[in-house]
Amino acid sequence: MENNQENERERIEIELLLEAVFRFYGYDFRNYSYSSIRRRIWHRIHSERLTTVSGLMECILHNREYMDRLLADMTIHVTEMFRDPEVFKSFRENVVPILRTLPLIRIWHAGCSTGEEVYSMAILLQEEGLYEKTRIYATDTSAEVLKIAKEGVYPIGKMKQYTRNYLESGGQASFSQYYTAKYDSVIFQTELKRNIVFAQHNLVTDSSFNEFNVILCRNVMIYFNKQLQHHVHGLLYDSLSRFGVLALGTKESINFTRHADAYEELDNPNRLYRKVR
Repeated sequence: MENNQENERERIEIELLLEAVFRFYGYDFRNYSYSSIRRRIWHRIHSERLTTVSGLMECILHNREYMDRLLADMTIHVTEMFRDPEVFKSFRENVVPILRTLPLIRIWHAGCSTGEEVYSMAILLQEEGLYEKTRIYATDTSAEVLKIAKEGVYPIGKMKQYTRNYLESGGQASFSQYYTAKYDSVIFQTELKRNIVFAQHNLVTDSSFNEFNVILCRNVMIYFNKQLQHHVHGLLYDSLSRFGVLALGTKESINFTRHADAYEELDNPNRLYRKVR
């Protein structure tokens, strides 16, 4: 009985914290997976040497620095160049032929994190001769990760894995030609940034802002509850042109969404779908 009351008290505190974050700062985490959000909140509580959720709420309402640190915990950013190489290889084989038929190509990377997958797509399109007629819109909720993405500077120690991913994805050149090494970092070619627009966009609270031929929203919705997943799927559907391509994370799917019948599978194991109605 006591444990049940304690759990209920904690859930109420977390709901109040998320409501406060939304009303005061405009970030909406109210429909994120409860177990995931609970872990992140308690990580921040312990990091701040606090003892309760209510104590954390008081801090963030009176000090923006606490909110910024909580926000960094809430928005998990896991990415790498040519992440899941088989997905990029399938994109070359199944999506590039479709894109060749278009006079102009608009691509949206929703939840682009620090930009590694955005530059990966730019490289792929350049090798396929399509980059000149492409505009890539790369968005994320976090201004901090977008700053890293715009700079295009990454640790040199990751290049060995990124090169392996590039080759496994069907890369056609030497991966090192796309960046310049300096000390312990590399910077990707300015040429790759030419047709990329980085901007803040919140999938939870913001609306559609264009019509796209390709939308990549990979490994973002795994942190959302069913209600929020349905909302985001609706946003992606509304933002995708007819016969446009949707790319999801390998642990995500359009199955059991209200728009499932509107897509055909291009490559189901790699979560590439084409909007047909």
